[in-house]
Amino acid sequence: GELPLDMQVKLLRALQEGEIDPVGSKRSVKVDVRIVSATNRDLAEQVRDGRFREDLFYRLNVFPIEAPALRERREDIPALVDHFIARFNIEEGKRVAGLSGETLALLTAFDWPGNVRQLENAVYRAIVLADAPFLQPHDFPAISGISSPPMGETAHGDSREPQGVSAAAQSRLSDIDLPPLPDTPIRILDERGHLRTLEEIERDLIQHAIEVYAGHMSEIARRLGIGRSTLYRKVREQGLEGALKDAG
Repeated sequence: GELPLDMQVKLLRALQEGEIDPVGSKRSVKVDVRIVSATNRDLAEQVRDGRFREDLFYRLNVFPIEAPALRERREDIPALVDHFIARFNIEEGKRVAGLSGETLALLTAFDWPGNVRQLENAVYRAIVLADAPFLQPHDFPAISGISSPPMGETAHGDSREPQGVSAAAQSRLSDIDLPPLPDTPIRILDERGHLRTLEEIERDLIQHAIEVYAGHMSEIARRLGIGRSTLYRKVREQGLEGALKDAG
């Protein structure tokens, strides 16, 4: 939607004639391409205003897909928030279980002029700064207008499950795929006090990493300091394919 008119001519020629003129070359080059394009502009209006070529518009507008704004599909907001919470928990090592009912109502009612990207950024900020298991309206100050916890909450937030939290969100406190608390190390001694074998410790460590990082093999390999191919080989050798499948 912002392509200059002179470049629109060149793109149209590439689509219609299947030819382009490489920079510095005196000969045209035949190309066979398929174009997938996206814009946040109203191209029909751009055509009427003379800012977009009509012939190029119809050439591109073969199979249009219109993605509605987030405010027009508010029912998607809870699922999107759940996705972002799970993702940012892993990336930031947090243990946020979900939203309070009041917070979910707040996010669902907001119009989100920046669409999904704005929602993603808002959830990320809330996750990074959160000090309680459930996100509250004050964790979204730009939306709620509340910049601090209500009087009576402790400095570390209220750890009780707030009213209006869904059962699914409550259950995430116990089974969320996050790094465990520091009191659950990998054991290096067996029941008799003897050192366990390296193979046994390695198996437990890989299984633990699979659970912690929800089966994301690239992240697991990075954390363990090994290559992905090595990690996949060790998963097979240690018989951990089932754990990997369960984590996914």
